[in-house]
Amino acid sequence: MIRRCAAFAALAALAACETLQPGGKPAAVPAPAPAAETPTPKPAAPAPPLRATSWDAITGWRDDNPQLAWSAFVAGCEALKSQPQWQSVCAVAAALSEPSRDTLQRFFETNFTPYQVVNADGSDSGLVTGYYEPLLAGSRTRSTRYRYPVYGVPDDLLQIDLAELYPELKNMRLRGRLDGRRVVPYYSRAQIEDGAAPVTGKEIAWVEDPVELFFLQIQGSGRIKLDSGETIMIGYAEQNGHPYRSIGRLLIERGDLPLEKTSMQGIKAWARQNPGKLRELLDYNASYVFFRELPPGLPGPLGALGVPLTARRSIAVDARYIPLGAPVFAATTWPNSREPLHRLMLAQDTGGAIRGAVRADFFWGFGAEAAALAGRMRQSARMWVLLPNGMEPPSGTP
Repeated sequence: MIRRCAAFAALAALAACETLQPGGKPAAVPAPAPAAETPTPKPAAPAPPLRATSWDAITGWRDDNPQLAWSAFVAGCEALKSQPQWQSVCAVAAALSEPSRDTLQRFFETNFTPYQVVNADGSDSGLVTGYYEPLLAGSRTRSTRYRYPVYGVPDDLLQIDLAELYPELKNMRLRGRLDGRRVVPYYSRAQIEDGAAPVTGKEIAWVEDPVELFFLQIQGSGRIKLDSGETIMIGYAEQNGHPYRSIGRLLIERGDLPLEKTSMQGIKAWARQNPGKLRELLDYNASYVFFRELPPGLPGPLGALGVPLTARRSIAVDARYIPLGAPVFAATTWPNSREPLHRLMLAQDTGGAIRGAVRADFFWGFGAEAAALAGRMRQSARMWVLLPNGMEPPSGTP
């Protein structure tokens, strides 16, 4: 027990947890006869993240055409078909040749069980944002124009897996570095930018705009058009372990931007107008993403599931609540609009800012239109996840 507590203390130090100590006051003298203590009520148990429901209860289920999500589902089966829970449905899917809309409707209703996604307090609404695949201008060599590096993974970055000793930590990924014999948190964004991390020689490319590089890290993947004429694709490889902090929220709190202008486009405009304050703003988000160059010819960036993402049909989710690869039906609205957007999606990615059950990031694809839609999307949504019949829903525990 002592060793177990010590291990958790070390984790708490890395995570910078905070605890509160309650206080009390003795009774006056002479004291009355002691009364029976009133038991402290136990806090209500959090609601299970997935609640079984019916197909008729899914808002807009019959409004969408599942054919438009079929290629994304089939791609996901390539990563899932060896898992026992998915073998049967993926085998049935592989046997379907150019299925009609009605055929696919029956396929999902026959082979899957629908669950509504709910928050810990039992509510069923949450936030859906958007992301996209940006295009940056860059070079393989540093120059006056191209002077901001896109780094690969540094050699001293450690990923610590404690799940074998502590199964309850199976969804926690700790990252750090060695300082003598101690494991300490990895360098923050500011420290990496100041040259503290051993990243020299890890440059994949150099780009011309620090703000575009920052948003490339937020998106997690993108393309770089090199001055040689070649275009390369890069994807998420690792992260420094620091939690994501929203620079948009900071701008609101400081009164630098109103809420309605804290889209990606609004933040970029603020950066152009305030170059002297930019470094301080970016350093507020200590999280830092490292990349890898992807094979040429991929139809889209690789998500956490390991398959290329499909524009407007792939989403990023919190995998503690929604299994990667699962079909998810989202009932939301178009960016900055009340126009309904009811769509069958595939949970094929994750993200540092995507935390919670009813929370998703909608992948809009590549190009200017995708950037415009992703940057403005901050909508309320309800979600339903479809699990193969007989599959045990996740508990949502960390």
